[in-house]
This record gives sequence, structure tokens and C-alpha cells, in this order.
Amino acid sequence: MHGRSRRTLMREAAGLLAAPLLGAPARGGHDDVGPSPPRIRIGQIGVGHAHATKLSVYRQSRDYEVVGLVEPDDQLREKVSSNEAYRGLPWMTREQLLNVPGLQAVLVETRVRDLLDAAEAGVNAGLHVHLDKPAGESLTAYRRILETAEKKRLLVQMGYMYRYNPAVVLLREVLRRGWLGDVFEVHAVMSKVVGPDERIGLAQYRGGIMFELGCHVIDLVVGVLGPPARVIPYARHSSRAKDSLIDNMLAVFEYPGATATVRSSALEVDGGERRHLVVCGTEGTFHIQPLDDPSARVSFKTPHEPYRKGYQDLTFPKYTRYVADAADMARVIRGEKETDFSPRHDLAVQRSVLQASGMSTDA
Repeated sequence: MHGRSRRTLMREAAGLLAAPLLGAPARGGHDDVGPSPPRIRIGQIGVGHAHATKLSVYRQSRDYEVVGLVEPDDQLREKVSSNEAYRGLPWMTREQLLNVPGLQAVLVETRVRDLLDAAEAGVNAGLHVHLDKPAGESLTAYRRILETAEKKRLLVQMGYMYRYNPAVVLLREVLRRGWLGDVFEVHAVMSKVVGPDERIGLAQYRGGIMFELGCHVIDLVVGVLGPPARVIPYARHSSRAKDSLIDNMLAVFEYPGATATVRSSALEVDGGERRHLVVCGTEGTFHIQPLDDPSARVSFKTPHEPYRKGYQDLTFPKYTRYVADAADMARVIRGEKETDFSPRHDLAVQRSVLQASGMSTDA
């Protein structure tokens, strides 16, 4: 078959079949024809987060005008000054950025310990906020931010990176249609190898690798099953490294009719290839692996057009993290739609993250 196996051709065909359910790709807050609406003025607070260079997505989007950047740490600012994501942007104090005329939103990309302080400053200034994960160590402070934002009709969008993954989008649609029946089992893995220097930084957080990395798939678990009745964490330090990083973690999520497991480690070789989400129901199974370059293996008890009964492999379009998140945020800010993830969902995710990480929810 000219170098392509029958299995490859079947996977490509299955991927094409997924298109009717996936719908059109996210494009932002306007059509491709006609005049574009005014760009949304946005700035970024902090460059210390592992995902801070996502600013490049907003700089490339015609939905946004990036007006400036904040980083009070001189050494950190110098370290990233040549990065293309930040090049040519004016550096400001936080006060200066929050008072830029016409500013509508901020991206909060500080070190994790400073996320909530920066987010609260943004909301108090009447701005929409994209807040990177996890939402700090204080559930009380995070709840206060969400409540203030709701009162002011502001968006606080969390930076969990799989929300608009095309395989996850399709999974949500399959669940909405009831094609998996009653979900009784979910399991997820989110791991990688963390180097010595990064381990030192992560060790300062009591929640270990589950808090830092596993939170991405906890967002997915809560999206499927809702808030758990109970979360039981199992934390281990399995590396020979002489540090305090909890680097090998498991959490069991209990529900009245279901269970879910989440694993996260800082030790797994090529861990990105095994990052996965499996959802099992009485009418079918949906298995996404790997999450970052998604493909899925799904099985249905009965056929659902365009899918047949039994197992089949699906492929999906290549996607770039945060492009769809930025586009969706623009549409919400412009009042064209409601957010896909409610404050209630986000609060339940953060509570679950803290519980799965063995951390207090009273702080």
C-alpha cells in the first residue's frame, strides 16, 4: 500500500469520521470575512511559570493586543529577556500594567506561590484573568477571587492545557450524547522526568508532582464525573535524589457509582507518551493516548453514526496548546458566549487537586 499499512489507513479514515462531531476548529471571536472587531487589550503578570511563554499565542492572535509585561524579579527578567515570546514588549510594574488605558484582561504567569495574589489584583482592578495552574495553595483565597469575579461579571479562565484538546472535546460530546452509558471507571496518568534543577523548585510545594503536574488530568476527571465524594492520596518519594520532592503519587477518587485513579510521577522515562485518560461506561470505552499528540481508541456497545460497534482507532488534527483557549476567552469577553467551565467546576477541581496532593483545603 505504498508504504502505509492497512491499520494506518483505517486510523486516518476514523479520524476523518470524527470531524462531524468535533465541528469547526476554534477561530476566535469573529468570522474570517468582514471587518474584525477591536482587539482586546491584554497584558501578562509574571514570567516565572513553566507555561509563561504561552504569551506568544496571544501575540500571534488577531483577537488580542498585548500591551506589556510585568516581572519584578530582575534576575528572572534578565534570564528571559531574549525569549521570542517577550521580545519587544515594554516591561512595567504591576501597578502600571493594571492602569493601562483600555486594558481588559491579564494573563497570570507568575511562580505558583504568587499566582493568587496577582489574580486577585487583576480581578479587583476589574479585569478578566487567565490564571495558570494550579490555583495556588489557599482554597479560601481562590474561592474569594472567583466570588469577586462573578459579582463583577468577569471571567477567570484556568490554564489547564487539555480542555480544548480535540480528543477531549470529542469525549465531552460523546458523553453529552450518552453513548458511553453510565460511567463507572476513569483512570488517568500524567508523568514525565523532572531534572535536578527543576526538582529543587518543585520541592517547595507540599503537594509534590500531583500538585504541579497531575492537576491537568484531575481537571479532566472532575469534568467527566463531577466533584468526588472523597479523595484518598498516596504519596511517595521514590527517587534516590536527596530532596523533599514527593515524586511518585497516586490518588483514588470515590463516587457513589464509580471510582477514578490519577497517577503522576517525576520519574517516568518518556512519560509524555503514556499520558492518558480512559473513561469506561456501561455502553462503551473512550481511551485517549497520548494526550499531547492525541489519538484515541474507542469502543461502543451499539453503533452510533459515524462510528461502528466495537473498537476503532481515531486520529485528530494536530493542535497547539492554548490557541483554542485564547480564542474562547476572546468570545467570552466580547459577550458572544458563556464560559465552558463554570466557577463551580473550577473550585471543585482545585479542591480535588489539594486533596489528591495531601494538602489542606482549609487554608
